Amino acid sequence: MQKYLTFVLAIALYHEGVAQQAVIDSSKYSPLKTFSAIQDQANMMQQLGIRKLRPGPSPNESDSNHANYDEAQADPCPQLPDILTTRNGKKVTTSDQWWKVRRPELVEDFEREMYGRIPKNVPKVTWITKVTDDEFVGRIPVVAKQLIGQVDNSEYPLISVNINMVLVLPQNVKGPVPVLMMFGFLPPTLPAPAQPSLADMEKINTSFKELMIRQNPELKAVFDRYPAYAPITRLPGPNFFAPSPTGDSPPTEQLLAAGWGYCTLETSTIQADNGAGLTRGIIGLVNKGQSRKPDDWGALRAWAWGASRALDYLETEPQVNAKQVGIEGVSRYGKAALVTMAFDQRFGLGLIGSSGKGGVTLQRRVFGEAVESIANSGGYHWMAGNYLKYATEESSFGRKTGCDLSVDSHELLALCAPRPTFVSYGIPEKGDAKWLDQTGSYKATVAAGSAFKLLGVRDLGVSNEYTTEKMPPVLTGLLDGELAWRQHNGGHTDAPNFYYFIPWASKLLKYERTAK
Repeated sequence: MQKYLTFVLAIALYHEGVAQQAVIDSSKYSPLKTFSAIQDQANMMQQLGIRKLRPGPSPNESDSNHANYDEAQADPCPQLPDILTTRNGKKVTTSDQWWKVRRPELVEDFEREMYGRIPKNVPKVTWITKVTDDEFVGRIPVVAKQLIGQVDNSEYPLISVNINMVLVLPQNVKGPVPVLMMFGFLPPTLPAPAQPSLADMEKINTSFKELMIRQNPELKAVFDRYPAYAPITRLPGPNFFAPSPTGDSPPTEQLLAAGWGYCTLETSTIQADNGAGLTRGIIGLVNKGQSRKPDDWGALRAWAWGASRALDYLETEPQVNAKQVGIEGVSRYGKAALVTMAFDQRFGLGLIGSSGKGGVTLQRRVFGEAVESIANSGGYHWMAGNYLKYATEESSFGRKTGCDLSVDSHELLALCAPRPTFVSYGIPEKGDAKWLDQTGSYKATVAAGSAFKLLGVRDLGVSNEYTTEKMPPVLTGLLDGELAWRQHNGGHTDAPNFYYFIPWASKLLKYERTAK
């Protein structure tokens, strides 16, 4: 019966969509280009003059082309670009030099060679509140909003982009409150939708039974045999006797218990996570359905753009402290969270989980995942087209590797300074594969510390000698500074680190939960 109701709604939505599409005269616009991921990558290779890319290594250690896991061979070019030396060789010794000279140089290189540029003509986003609901999460009263960010597609109506976001704020604390924005691939849902009263539920079931009997008169006899049966039932209500959240509770409950809010973004409503989608989504909308140029943005930068537009909305919410909005993600979304934090200085802090290559792990390291793993596999669409150059074996410009990049991930972390930035990993034994190169990420975090210290805040509290510093034991957090590191003993998640992240962040933000 629930399926029948869903079917009726789907038909209504279908006809609404058809009506909207009928008013678009597609002949007025350039036709949408439809490529497979292979075709799109080949098109970019042709633009760049690349004839052959090196294949990425296999994560399976029994394969002949397996990834390198020998530390003795992991650093073919161990000397990293110096964060505090400008292109013309001058040492950066003041914060003024950092903001006016060195940081803009790094931003330019990362945009051109790795993540791509956000076009100047990206259309405006208008946020629509679809649902506002007063709910309970455990014992905590919250207000939950489902929001849609409608992107203006009047210049090219053949592509629609509607960003899906859910915002949840505690109602038992005095605001404004910090908020952690989280990337995800599943549609965000309201945490505990408020339920109709028993009297209202009876009215709903009476009307629903009448509707079904009109559609199928034989159902009257069925309902007569079971007069007390209610096709639609209430969901379980809030558990006011539930124990207080602990370190094992879902991260969202831990945030709410600490007086934080959270919001979740569905990345696929911003940009698809595949190469075939590059002529759709926000990238395709701006390009009017055509292919990218080599320095155009990839999916990571597009997701980061979506997070920035969500922050635009949060700046209008009186219960949100917009200067204390953080960004979080794991794996590819850990990469996106780091890119977001690096490029948009409005974000107050970041939790970067298990991000690997394209995130915190050094590009020039050859341990597990390699530049070739992203450039010549399913992840090339995350990056700008120019990134393919560093996996090139044969081309008009010769052969290049990750060692030829002018920038690396320690400098991406440096772009987050002086804001609190927490780097999180798990352990290979529980599923946070050594493919991610935890050691390479620790080296990058150590090296990034010099920028944090230049700007007057604390780093990991170790030296910045990335070639000699050893990664601390599992469960040993380096949490005394604005730059933090902790490797938990779980898998490919950052959930076990929320118990440490929340008090660390609250302390640095000088936020104390105050009950109403």
